[in-house]
Amino acid sequence: MKYKRILLKLSGESLMGDKQYGIDNERVKQYAEDIKAVHDKGLEIAIVIGGGNIFRGLSAEKSGMDRAQADYMGMLATVINSMALQDALEKVDIKTRLLTAIKMEQICEPFIRRRAVRHLEKGRVVIFGAGTGNPYFTTDSAAALRAIEIKADVVLKGTRVDGIYTADPEKDPAATKFEEISFREVYDKGLNVMDMTAFTLCEENQLPIIVFDMNKHGNFMKIASGEPIGTLVK
Repeated sequence: MKYKRILLKLSGESLMGDKQYGIDNERVKQYAEDIKAVHDKGLEIAIVIGGGNIFRGLSAEKSGMDRAQADYMGMLATVINSMALQDALEKVDIKTRLLTAIKMEQICEPFIRRRAVRHLEKGRVVIFGAGTGNPYFTTDSAAALRAIEIKADVVLKGTRVDGIYTADPEKDPAATKFEEISFREVYDKGLNVMDMTAFTLCEENQLPIIVFDMNKHGNFMKIASGEPIGTLVK
């Protein structure tokens, strides 16, 4: 396997499957099976999930809600998603730990960096919930931050598309895909990979990002094995 320790970033919307809202159990089950296959190869896996399938802070702010309040609600949505994935992973016999940036001891552990690293070293899949614990930061930023803190080898961003394109391939059929691109080129071309805070964190800490289609069964294993699918940003 190409990597020893990876951080997988999933959007909340990816958990919806074909639904308009909430969690598609079949999609979560597929993710759990793909994660198990990679975990069984000995890789250390940490995961960050968004909450957009349940609540999105930015959208609520536009409707008149206080931004900080809306963001805290979004953080709670990420914990719901994290618990759903945790349950699916445990059903396929993967030991997990859910660590959150906001304390809620009855259902998870508080995030402590050294504890998170120790869980990974013991072969547990670690899920980081509640973003960074601060409003005005996205789960992309949380993924970049946690990946740096645990010294992950790479951030794998699982999306609905199979990489980074010159334009949105769902809207522009003429869009072409990048196999590999530099951080500077992403800035210069104005491409939307992650929010700027997350992207800058990765660049400054020389942490590569791979954007790939997580919805295709087996892609996660191919990425972990070093196959050149998706788009590499380095």
